[in-house]
Amino acid sequence: MDTATENSSNFITEIIDDDLKTGRHGGHVVTRFPPEPNGYLHIGHAKSICLNFGLAKQYGGKCHMRLDDTNPTKEDTEYVESILEDVHWLGWDWGDNLFYASDYFDKLYAYAVELIKRGKAYVCDLSDEEFKVYKGSLTVPGTASPNRDRSVEENLALFERMKNGEFPDGAYVLRAKIDMASPNMHMRDPAIYRIRHAHHHRTGDKWCIYPLYDFAHCLSDSIEGISNSICTLEFEIHRPLYDWILDALETPSHPQQTEFARLNLTYTVMSKRKLLELVKEGRVAGWDDPRMPTICAYRRRGVPAAAIRSFCEKVGVTKFNSLTDVALLDYCIREELNKTANRFMAVMNPVKLIIDNYPDDLVEEMDAVNNPEDPSAGSRKVPFTKELYIEATDFMEEPVRQFHRLAPGKEVRLRYAYLVTCVSVDKDADGNITAIHCTYDPATKGGNAPDGRKVKGTIHWLSAKYAKKAKARLYDRLFTIENVGEIPDGEDYRNYLNPESLKEVDCFIEPALASAEPGIAVQFERTGYFCPDAKDSTPELPVFNRTVQLKDSWQKKAAQL
Repeated sequence: MDTATENSSNFITEIIDDDLKTGRHGGHVVTRFPPEPNGYLHIGHAKSICLNFGLAKQYGGKCHMRLDDTNPTKEDTEYVESILEDVHWLGWDWGDNLFYASDYFDKLYAYAVELIKRGKAYVCDLSDEEFKVYKGSLTVPGTASPNRDRSVEENLALFERMKNGEFPDGAYVLRAKIDMASPNMHMRDPAIYRIRHAHHHRTGDKWCIYPLYDFAHCLSDSIEGISNSICTLEFEIHRPLYDWILDALETPSHPQQTEFARLNLTYTVMSKRKLLELVKEGRVAGWDDPRMPTICAYRRRGVPAAAIRSFCEKVGVTKFNSLTDVALLDYCIREELNKTANRFMAVMNPVKLIIDNYPDDLVEEMDAVNNPEDPSAGSRKVPFTKELYIEATDFMEEPVRQFHRLAPGKEVRLRYAYLVTCVSVDKDADGNITAIHCTYDPATKGGNAPDGRKVKGTIHWLSAKYAKKAKARLYDRLFTIENVGEIPDGEDYRNYLNPESLKEVDCFIEPALASAEPGIAVQFERTGYFCPDAKDSTPELPVFNRTVQLKDSWQKKAAQL
């Protein structure tokens, strides 16, 4: 694995460096990546994954993989499995340090009981809507719940009855008893336990009360001996509650919560709610639709894990929220694939080219370089025959200035093969070109002229006899608007979905590509990077997803919108 991510310096590493100097946390660095298994991970999570695992590796510590599964109504083993697969695919390994918040349900319940005994929690029968009235506002202090002064004995009895399933959902909650006048709304007696009569994916029906995130998270961190609880900026306002709970109880350790700016990407959304809507409404073909910003979608699209790690490193770690241009991700993908992807020829918009003076039955095998950036990749043989396919855009009957490809009377290089000169064209009754006739120079095999004449244009080709049919999916930005977060209130974000985010075209590919492995990206020369689709590709009809274009054409396109 590349070491860029785990060797970077930022304000978090400065904090850790200082802690190590003073011996805080016993001189250990233990981080964690704690997603809730209520959806698929996206590119924003990748930044957190690389940061937490990278820090652990940088300091010779550990990073725990923990599933914060405290809400059984939204969580599922499907999400658990996808999360674990995504983290592994990104190149990270948690070893023996796989945990679940549900592992600690007994301990969390005991902590809640202890909080009640210390007079720092009470059972409240106000509904969420009712409590909003008591909670006040940013400018108006809250007032005490009528239940705030219940005795310890009464609170303990009610809480046990909650655990025993004697009450329906919503009848009671357990609240931390903090400060109803606090300027921090999260400190105004927040709920820490609720009733949920729902089947849990790991504990089954053992529990009908579940801890809320703010209670479970800090205590799970403490139980596991986490030194640095690294969260995104939206949790900064939760930090006083994180510290209050740990200070109010006798816990094994007191981790330090530190916040960093989450990753926001142009032309897409990171909201799990919106992503789920797109999936359920059939606007995309599932969580792994290559247009989605999910990690599994990038994998299906052929994006290398190393490119995502490099992207996260380049984005960096800051305290300021910003919008990252997806062009940077595309750059990282191109940079990685340029080094690793083998080259092949494919024709997207074919027109037949006939070499009039080439022997009718001759089949030659041309040597083609697999990857000019990697000599160890070797070469391959590509069949060459009298009738070929070329890109229709590589021919102009009346060429414009600076057009260096094929035109009447003009000579071009057929990549890896010969120099050919156009002599005529065939057209149908409507005037459409059906075939281009050329002659070739037999002395120019390999593409070089013995007499030293220079040819500016080089085009790719496929043998019409041996080319394989395939389908190419050309993916583009999911949205037409750069910052989806700036859509005015009341306006539906779906109105900005890009109608051209997916185009499917029939094409031809080299014979060798018909057996290409799904998920392994290749370069279609002069066209872009593609990979066989893991779901829909078959030996009879390979389906290739475009990973990224060779050049960023979107910026120019976007400027015209």
